[in-house]
Amino acid sequence: MLRLRNWLGPFWPVCCFALIALCTLSLSRAGLALWLSERVADVSGWPPVLLQGIRVDVATLCWLWGIPTLLTMLLGGEHVVGRLWRVLLRLWLTLGLWLLLFMELSTPTFINEYGLRPNRLFIEYLIYPKEVLSMLWSGRPLELIGSLLASGLLLGGGWWLSGRVTRDLAMPRWGWRPLLGLLVIALAILGGRSTLGHRALNPAMVAFSTDPLVNTLPLNSAYSVIFALKQLKNEEDPSQYYGKLPADRIVALMREASGRPASAFVSADIPSLSRNQASYQGKPKNLVIILQESLGARYVGSLGGLPLTPNIDALSREGWAFDRLYATGTRSVRGIEAVVAGFTPTPAQAVVKLDKSQTGFFTLAELLRDRGYDTSFLYGGESHFDNMRSFFLGNGFSRIVEQKDFKNAAFVGSWGASDEDLMRRANQEFSRLHQAGKPFFSLVFSSSNHDPFEFPDGRIQLYEQPKATRNNAAKYADYAVGEFFKAAKASDYWKDTLFLVIADHDSRVSGAELVPIEHFRIPGVIVGGGIAARKDQRIVSQIDMAPTLLSLMGVNADYPMLGRDLTRTPADWPGRALMQYDKNFALMEGNQVVVLQPEHTPQGFVYDRAKEDLVPAEQSAAFKERTLGWSLWSGMAYQKELFRLPRQ
Repeated sequence: MLRLRNWLGPFWPVCCFALIALCTLSLSRAGLALWLSERVADVSGWPPVLLQGIRVDVATLCWLWGIPTLLTMLLGGEHVVGRLWRVLLRLWLTLGLWLLLFMELSTPTFINEYGLRPNRLFIEYLIYPKEVLSMLWSGRPLELIGSLLASGLLLGGGWWLSGRVTRDLAMPRWGWRPLLGLLVIALAILGGRSTLGHRALNPAMVAFSTDPLVNTLPLNSAYSVIFALKQLKNEEDPSQYYGKLPADRIVALMREASGRPASAFVSADIPSLSRNQASYQGKPKNLVIILQESLGARYVGSLGGLPLTPNIDALSREGWAFDRLYATGTRSVRGIEAVVAGFTPTPAQAVVKLDKSQTGFFTLAELLRDRGYDTSFLYGGESHFDNMRSFFLGNGFSRIVEQKDFKNAAFVGSWGASDEDLMRRANQEFSRLHQAGKPFFSLVFSSSNHDPFEFPDGRIQLYEQPKATRNNAAKYADYAVGEFFKAAKASDYWKDTLFLVIADHDSRVSGAELVPIEHFRIPGVIVGGGIAARKDQRIVSQIDMAPTLLSLMGVNADYPMLGRDLTRTPADWPGRALMQYDKNFALMEGNQVVVLQPEHTPQGFVYDRAKEDLVPAEQSAAFKERTLGWSLWSGMAYQKELFRLPRQ
């Protein structure tokens, strides 16, 4: 060992840490693959997962520790600079090893929640340490304590080991150091790129199956998160992922896909701005959107799910219920952009969080505020979360009621005041506005159906034990909706108000498909005075809700939304849904599907709903172009600030 140490000289510290990291990352990957062995075996994934995994790990270690290896070569020694560098090298090695191993420890929990290795979502949650730590402490205290202990052990052990391996290094003569330094640079770059091709190693290069989760197993989680961080600068532009089309072709495709006649489009500056006539022509109604957190169709009895939602099931028998309504994404902010703004999804963050959309971006609130409506956002938590407060106040919402405004809440959990407190306050607000003769639009966003699933005792008969489970929380959220509608139906504002109850997304969206379509299916029902009971079997998207609501409210308007007014769409229309699943984008028309993936050609499928399976099937070039057009439109509209009303 001593002879090897002397022979390696300045390379010894990094070699020791790299060997530990490489072995640990490989063991972690093997453990994850064993945990998911059925899915790995289904795609014959063992060789690519393990072998390509070593490739990714070597590349990660080259980028992580190539620079300290070079600096050790140039600065190492027993002089003052050398002793200072030794301290910095120990910090670099210790923190690097901690990052690699801590991310692997975090991976099973993240996969269990999101169905993928840690990615951009991991970064987004780090922005809100108060909410995340509160959620973890309430719902997963043992995991939180275990993570802190593991971090302490990793940091302590890494610091001790770094002291041992950096002591008394055998250094080459000064004349050899520049030459060896050039060799280190060449090896680090070649190893980091992991290819002699034009593009360096990236996740697409090691993807080999149609199972998104299995495709992430060759990665390590530190690499996955750092790559996502690097890609953030490109995320506003889907053409970086899927390909390009001329701007005029994108506009033509979107106008045609919207189902509107060419004469309906009224602006050259705002290509999607169209003139829309409401189907209801009476006095314009109030509008309330109740956005339900994480309520997928599998939790809704009337949609064939678990018997957890008797109140929403009852509403679906009274109003216009959608049997095949699909969310556009897997995050609340994605649901907000679709339902409140009618904006289509992209591989970027939702516009709620992007800079150019913080003001002057179209929303229902802006349109209705300009027509004299009181516009409000009601939320039991803190509205700054996910940048909601900034986006709403900059785009038409006049008032925000949030956690600090609930002075005598019946129950406050990690995510704020309970759903019943929220719904009680909503009824009070609407009654007050109606008495004042003020029309209103309100977005009411629930939060109780969220990990760690806290809600007051004695409200529901628990579906299962223990109490704090997703199913029980979903049942409680439904209870709060039921209590609200009891009050609303007895109120004076009921007959003048339109209500939409809809989910933002499903929970724990995962699956072996490129896009797990059934996990995007959500409940949606429109109720209120004058709404006849009907069950709509067409495939529809969250982006269709806002145009339909305006039509049912009696609001004639010019707006840039491309969703369908379902009151004016033929009953035999096969339907259309758009879904963004991490970096994959799907367009479903009837049971025909095209999926876009980064740096891949579009793939065609037929969706077998009975088996919840995507069956490969060739789709037309026109369908593939239309799919690309939908995705590129969103990026273009955001970048060029086209999704707006005409400036006054």
